[in-house]
Amino acid sequence: MPTSLLHSDTQLNQHSYYEASATRPPLCPPLQSTVRTDVVVVGAGFAGLSAAIALRQRGLSVVVLEANRVCSGASGRNGGQTIVGYASGMAPFEKQLGQSDAARAWQLSLDAIALVDQRIAQFQIDCDRTHGYLYVADSARKARALQDEMAELEHRYGFKATLKTGAAVAEHIQSPRYHASAFESTSGHLHPLQYGLGLAKAAQDLGTVVYEKSPALTLTHGPQVQITTPTGAVVAKWVFLAGNCTLNAYGPQLAPRLRPRIMPVGTYIIATEPLDPALVQQMIPSQAAVCDNNFVLDYFRFSADHRLLFGGRVSYTTQTPRHLKESMQQRMARVFPGLAHTKVDFVWGGFVDISLNRTPDFGRLQPNVYYAQGFSGHGVALAGMAGQLASDAIAGQAERFDLLARLRNPAFPGGDWLRTPALVLATTYSKIRDYF
Repeated sequence: MPTSLLHSDTQLNQHSYYEASATRPPLCPPLQSTVRTDVVVVGAGFAGLSAAIALRQRGLSVVVLEANRVCSGASGRNGGQTIVGYASGMAPFEKQLGQSDAARAWQLSLDAIALVDQRIAQFQIDCDRTHGYLYVADSARKARALQDEMAELEHRYGFKATLKTGAAVAEHIQSPRYHASAFESTSGHLHPLQYGLGLAKAAQDLGTVVYEKSPALTLTHGPQVQITTPTGAVVAKWVFLAGNCTLNAYGPQLAPRLRPRIMPVGTYIIATEPLDPALVQQMIPSQAAVCDNNFVLDYFRFSADHRLLFGGRVSYTTQTPRHLKESMQQRMARVFPGLAHTKVDFVWGGFVDISLNRTPDFGRLQPNVYYAQGFSGHGVALAGMAGQLASDAIAGQAERFDLLARLRNPAFPGGDWLRTPALVLATTYSKIRDYF
């Protein structure tokens, strides 16, 4: 599924289409003193901002610490796809939780989509929200897998999609690449940075205090928790580590024991020049977001100004791959041959945070320290729900948070030195299977 991008080198991030098409407010001043609050949230992305909104609506005071700018990481640079379900599929939920609680977890993913739409409506966030999602398969084997998955979702969870195979796939997408497609209208897409900036404004209007350029450096546990930054500190009753804190530069000092359960994998997006609106309508008549079901997948959609935003590829180092623009154009041309020579205006990327099982990793480090990570590509909707559930748990309603916290996410094998080579081998094997 489409990825949630964490961080990349500065030069690459400067070419983000989202940054070029959104207007940021002035910088929130960094924390310069010691402040006290009910809850301190680390990270001003979808999870942290969603938590801040829900906590303020409950009457709790909230401080948000952001190492860089609001939504400058995953939340402001991802594929923009709001997807029902989980990256793992439902099998790990059924195995670990049982069918009844797996159904509750499935409903949570539907609630996550509804929460996105509720926040957009309540706070009048202009973020190009579009409903419609298209799952595609590029081989006969993958087509059978897609059919089986859709049949299982309908049988077990009552979730219906419109399936097309063979020549009928052209009704969903004008591409020679795909053997099968399935369309559903629950999922969809949006402009993630505009959505995130809208959440930030809503949180601040409700009374949340946001400090940008204020990385959290240390976490001291106790009945009153303290988090320090380079120039200040926050003392609070509760802490919410709001997504991927173990992957950011300040993470290991805050929650080192969580680090082995997450792997950063680089992924990238290009945005073409604006295309003829008639051509856009012909290529994907529903204007849905699209994702294939390969292990190393392609995901794409059209923006409001008719650009094709095409994502994919993976890497396992912090370095931007060589010839990135050209290789991404080649991937795009395999899907839409007619765009082989289309101008690409933007290239950007970063890291998707994946857990070994591809299931979310929620929990507590201490009774008053909550965390959520491991969205594994479903962060646009799931991260917002994570913030809502953390808020509920802090307020004493932990049932839904604890449902997902029951999922066991083991450490990646090999530790820091060997887990990346191990994942490379596993991914290479999966890519070969996809190819043949």
